[in-house]
Amino acid sequence: MEQMYTTLKELAVGGGDLTFFQTFFVKFYQAFIEADRWLQYLNGVKTTLIVTALALILGICLGLIVALIRTAHDQQRPGKKNPILGFLNLVAKIYVTVIRGTPMMVQLLIMSFVIFSSSRNFTLVGTLTLGINSGAYVAEIIRGGLMSVDKGQMEAGRSLGLNYVQSMRFIIIPQAVKAILPALGNEFIVLLKDTSLITVIGGKELLYAAQGIYNRTYEQMFPLLGIACIYLLLVCVLSWLLGKLERRLRQGDRR
Repeated sequence: MEQMYTTLKELAVGGGDLTFFQTFFVKFYQAFIEADRWLQYLNGVKTTLIVTALALILGICLGLIVALIRTAHDQQRPGKKNPILGFLNLVAKIYVTVIRGTPMMVQLLIMSFVIFSSSRNFTLVGTLTLGINSGAYVAEIIRGGLMSVDKGQMEAGRSLGLNYVQSMRFIIIPQAVKAILPALGNEFIVLLKDTSLITVIGGKELLYAAQGIYNRTYEQMFPLLGIACIYLLLVCVLSWLLGKLERRLRQGDRR
């Protein structure tokens, strides 16, 4: 295969005419095989998955905290308002409003060139930004799920002697998880695809690998189509895993 590629490349450089399939082979070889460039895609996938996982963990933690604060504030009894909870709720609302109201690209640029301007770990800065951004959306998803559970469930838990935290942990949250899982799954998929944006600030993920290759080969089609297929495969795998989890939860309900 390498010998064929060398021959065809020399023919093309010498001004010879190549057939469509020969041209396809040369460009494909340049984009994926020459100089073991497939390893660059592999490293890009590895970084993409790590960034997605770390941003996902951060987003879920932030989202859960914000959702619990806002839900607890909204469920306070009339005339018994906690001022500390009110302040935390205000901070949470500002956080959600600002993050959801500004573009992800702007947030990445601000984090990279303003807040962390002295840092050169652009991938980590991008991961942090993605996690903070995802946390705002996850918070609203979780809050919607918690508020959708019938209020009688909380009252039933309190009547059994459980406090607010115990009622949320053992009664409300398990029911809410089943309702919010599809929306959370969609947010996870969006987060996976949004990792490509950190290339703008110098993050070294999958798109960064493709850019490095087509800047050397001067051929954009194959590297970009290649990573598009990789992203599609990753999304399909994630969707399949989420589907299995949803079916298992439904089976638990029937039992």
